[in-house]
Amino acid sequence: MMTTLVRKAVLTAAGAVCAGGMIAGPVGAIAAPHSANPLAAVVDRGHGNGERQLSVRYEAQPNFYYCGPAAVRNALTTMDKDVSQDDLAREMGTTERGTDSAHLITEALNNKAGEDVYRTVEIPGRAADDAQTDRLRADIIRAVDDGRGVVANVIGTASDTDGVSHSFEGGHYISVTGYRDDGDQVRIADSANPAQAEYWIDTDTLADWVASRGYSA
Repeated sequence: MMTTLVRKAVLTAAGAVCAGGMIAGPVGAIAAPHSANPLAAVVDRGHGNGERQLSVRYEAQPNFYYCGPAAVRNALTTMDKDVSQDDLAREMGTTERGTDSAHLITEALNNKAGEDVYRTVEIPGRAADDAQTDRLRADIIRAVDDGRGVVANVIGTASDTDGVSHSFEGGHYISVTGYRDDGDQVRIADSANPAQAEYWIDTDTLADWVASRGYSA
């Protein structure tokens, strides 16, 4: 069992969480060990006031390179589908270098959710423009209204609506499982650290966080 001291070192290692770009192989990730489910009580809140949240049976990633399998697994639970992270890792070819691209994420999601349910959307460049941000917002609203989580491939540092920074300089996969304010903010299920398993982020910020990579929606 990991000691408290070692676990704290793992959770605070800067810029070291997994996942690849759209083409190039990824850098490895640092992540927390599997823990109890901090999102178990989350429920679908319906469409009132431009807000909807999906239920998530959350799991943290068990090692430093499973962010892709964990994000896919957490997104699939919004559709009441249970698949192990190990099975997803084998399917997506995940190694200690992570999961190579959002296209592999999309393929794995479609294998479980149905053919062509998910599509990969790339945001090339160093920042998202207005059209790309608007499409991300629309894609998240459409997916969540359809009862499906979205998986996004992010890189760099972004701050959530509480001002907490989340830094993944090597890249990372996260699940998007809800929205509010008519999609201007979205809810994240993040497998990297169960102490920060859930947070809200502005959609504009998320779009720039995804820039140079992509998402599956």
